[in-house]
Amino acid sequence: MAAACARKLSKVGWQILESQSCRPGKVFSLVPRSSLHGSSRAYGTGGSGFRSKLLFAPPLHGGSRILGCAFLLGGGIGLYQTIKFSVQQHLAEEKSKVSEGEIKLTLYQYKTCPFCSKVRAFLDFHGLPYDIVEVNPVMRKEIKWSTYRKVPILMVNGEVQLNDSSVIISGLKTYLISKGKTIPEILTCYPEMKSTNDRGKEVTEYNNKYWVMLTEAEASLLYPEKDSRKEEIKWRRWADDWLVHLISPNVYRTTGEALASFDYIVREGKFGTFEGFCAKYVGASAMYVISKMLKRRHNLQDDVRQDLYKAVNDWVAAIGKKRKFMGGNQPNLSDLAVFGVLRVMEGLQAFDDMMENTKVKFWYKRMEKATQNHEGKI
Repeated sequence: MAAACARKLSKVGWQILESQSCRPGKVFSLVPRSSLHGSSRAYGTGGSGFRSKLLFAPPLHGGSRILGCAFLLGGGIGLYQTIKFSVQQHLAEEKSKVSEGEIKLTLYQYKTCPFCSKVRAFLDFHGLPYDIVEVNPVMRKEIKWSTYRKVPILMVNGEVQLNDSSVIISGLKTYLISKGKTIPEILTCYPEMKSTNDRGKEVTEYNNKYWVMLTEAEASLLYPEKDSRKEEIKWRRWADDWLVHLISPNVYRTTGEALASFDYIVREGKFGTFEGFCAKYVGASAMYVISKMLKRRHNLQDDVRQDLYKAVNDWVAAIGKKRKFMGGNQPNLSDLAVFGVLRVMEGLQAFDDMMENTKVKFWYKRMEKATQNHEGKI
C-alpha cells in the first residue's frame, strides 16, 4: 500500500513536469480530486474560505514546476523508505531462517592444550562458529562456576555443558548428522563414570565417548566402507592414549626446549606479568623434570624423538598410499584428533624435527587446508 502511494505521487509529479498543461491555472487539474473531497471550509488554517482560495487561485510564477518537483521528491522519499523497510524485513526473515536450529558455542580452553586443539580442529573443519574463553591456567577463575575443573569445556547456548574433548566431538558430530536430536538428549548416551586410578586419584571417564550415536541408515552414510567406523574409533583412542603422551617429553626434552615451550605458552596463554615470568622459568624447570618422569612412566626411549617419529610414521602407514586421509577423500574424526594433537607443537623444535624426519608432511598440509577452508561444513 505504501509503495503504491509513493509510486502514485511520483507519477503525478512527472505528469506535472512533462505535460503541456504545466501552465498557470491548469496545474491543479492534474491533482487527483479524490483526496480533496469535503467542505470547502478550512479548520484551523486561517479562517473559512482559505482552502477554496488555495485550490483555485492562479498559482505564482513557476509554481507548477515547484509543485511537480515536490510531488517527485515526496514520492521518491516515500518509495525509498518503503523499499528500505521491505529489504530490512526480508533480511530479518532470512536471518531468522538461517539461525533457526543453530547453536551458540563457547569454548573454554588453554590454547596450547592438545585436547582443546582437537576440539578446535573439529569446529573449524565443520565450519561451526564459536567463541573462545582463554582460561588462566593458574587461577582458572574463568571456570570457577564449573564443578568440572578441566579444559576443554564447551557451553552450548550458555546452558548445556559438554566436558571431555572426545565427548564434545562425538556429541557434536551426532548432532550434525541426526538433526532430530537435541544436545541434552545426545549427552545421555555418554554417561559420566567416576573411578580411582592406580595412583589413588579420582578420575572421571565417559562411556561410549568415541561413538557417534547414529541410526543404522545414518551410520551407513557416514561410514560406507567396511570397518571404517572401527578404524576411526581405534585411532581416536590411540591419539588420546598414546600420541598425546609423546608431546610433553618431546617439547620439554632439553632445558632450552623447555624454555622455548614455556615462552610460547606464556605468549599465547592468559597470564599476568608476574604469573608469566614465574611460569616461564619455574614452569619450564618443573616440566623439564616432569618430562623425564613421563618418559619413564610411558616406557619411552632415551631419545624420545624416536618414539614420536615412529608414532607419526605408523599413522601415515595406516592411512596408506591410496587415501588422502584416514577417512578417505575427506578427514574423519581420527584425522581431526591426530591433527589437533600434533598441531600444538607448531613453532617448536619438536615440530620442525617431526616434519623433517617423518612422512607426515603431505597429510599434515592437507589437514591444514581442510580445516582452514571448513571443508566439512554441512
